[in-house]
Amino acid sequence: MPTKFLITRSYAQQLDKEDPLAAYRKEFLFPQQSTSGAYFCGHSLGLQPKKTKELFMQELEDWEHWAVEGHWKAKNPWLTYHQSFAKPLSVLTGAYPDEVVAMNSLTANLHFMFASFYRPTGKKIKIITEAWNFPSDRFALESLVKLYGYDPKKVIIELKPAKKDAYLSTDEICAVIQKNKDSVALVMMSGVNYYTGQAYDMSRITQAAHLAGAFAGFDLAHAIGNMPLQLHDWKVDFAVWCSYKYLNGGPGAVGGAFIHQQHGHDKTTPRMAGWWGHDQDTRFNLKGSYKPVSGAAGFQVSNAPVFNMIGLKASLDLYMQAGLPAINKKRKVMFDYMLFLLKALCTPDQKKKFVVKIITPVTANEHGAMVSIRVEKDMGKELVDILTKKGFVVDWREPDVIRVAAVPLYNKYEEIYLFALELSKHTVLL
Repeated sequence: MPTKFLITRSYAQQLDKEDPLAAYRKEFLFPQQSTSGAYFCGHSLGLQPKKTKELFMQELEDWEHWAVEGHWKAKNPWLTYHQSFAKPLSVLTGAYPDEVVAMNSLTANLHFMFASFYRPTGKKIKIITEAWNFPSDRFALESLVKLYGYDPKKVIIELKPAKKDAYLSTDEICAVIQKNKDSVALVMMSGVNYYTGQAYDMSRITQAAHLAGAFAGFDLAHAIGNMPLQLHDWKVDFAVWCSYKYLNGGPGAVGGAFIHQQHGHDKTTPRMAGWWGHDQDTRFNLKGSYKPVSGAAGFQVSNAPVFNMIGLKASLDLYMQAGLPAINKKRKVMFDYMLFLLKALCTPDQKKKFVVKIITPVTANEHGAMVSIRVEKDMGKELVDILTKKGFVVDWREPDVIRVAAVPLYNKYEEIYLFALELSKHTVLL
């Protein structure tokens, strides 16, 4: 990792020449509007791996050739299609293969996990979560609480950072958990906050939850494929994610779930039942009582949506080839490089129209790839329009944040330089 960065385009080009992951850029397809700038929206929708089309055609051909027999005669038999995802997903999450499963969508998986791990009893009925959570997560929590006949305002404790801060400290989170130890049943947080880009200390939060006698679950939509995870060792009870962001699975791609072995292998763990989670040896007998498969696979309800898993399959192959250590190393360097350039270039000038502030924590292990840039005075959309016209694909989030992510598998250092240079023409960094 460079100890000192330079503010020149030639330096950025040199970093690209020395990048051990540079060849993987050729494995992705880029949108036309980013040809003159850069695609920095992998935190919202990852790019399409080139191999996706080939894999898709293979499944179409097998469907054409085999029809129903494709379930066991296709090149990648559909009957066991989901099983090939267990190993790479376990690597990405720091889990055992039997603790992970590709299934459903993110919010559907949230509902399924809540059905298993929200077990209100007596005074222990409360849920602790972050106030600035992704709306879908909040909707899911509110509907869950209402199903039990509770008032969300009285049951859900939403954590808000101190007024001077844009994000929560781990100490704040753990203190609230401890304070509510007699009433909290579930702690549900993001792995990485979608708005600020803050990466939470999942290990400490899980430990605090368990000390309070509560379950700990996480939404990893912005964490998986973005930063190192050790869900098994952290003793996380459950986690869910989508696959269309850093995992490049495509729009609406299959989601996934992690269930710790202590719960997955416990047949008494409550779960929503469906035939694909049933014992494989008797699954097609279509009689008798539900007998779940041991592990995370026993939380499935339906057979694998094969066509919705192809992009993820193509992307996971690239992740396994590149290796997580190399990906994480480059992510850290790219984040630090972008931060360095923004600080060095976005200096005060009376001619500059916009004032911005970085609200993503900059401390190592407290962020992923994404940098959240707050634009002052309700002028954010105007700045986004300027960047878009220059070919930079970034993401706008209400009320005032531009999200930018340099993704290790396909972004270049030179793109970061060009983005920072363009941004510096218009902005002053606080």
